[in-house]
Amino acid sequence: MVNKYMLLLVLSVVVASFSQILLKKSAGKTYASVIREYLNPFVITGYGMMVLSTLLTVGGYAGLEYKNGAVIEALGFVLVMFLSRIFFGEKITKKKLLGNSLILLGIFVFYS
Repeated sequence: MVNKYMLLLVLSVVVASFSQILLKKSAGKTYASVIREYLNPFVITGYGMMVLSTLLTVGGYAGLEYKNGAVIEALGFVLVMFLSRIFFGEKITKKKLLGNSLILLGIFVFYS
């Protein structure tokens, strides 16, 4: 059964995944100074999104059993694989597909 708390956790996973993409994008650049490495729009936005994700997670756990949270959080691995393909052109290998398929199978088995 999908409820608003479960949707909060899914939204938290989406926000955290985009945050990781922003932080990786920042890590791949060179900056003129050490301060610019940590105080640039990608890093500030990425960490801000992580804080938002944390708040969404806390809100989601308020109405769910903890065992459901870990299962939903696993969706982040699947989402990051696709976002990495879109934003960085990373290849989706057979191992990645197998691993993410096992994650999705586990989620399906858990909820059925």
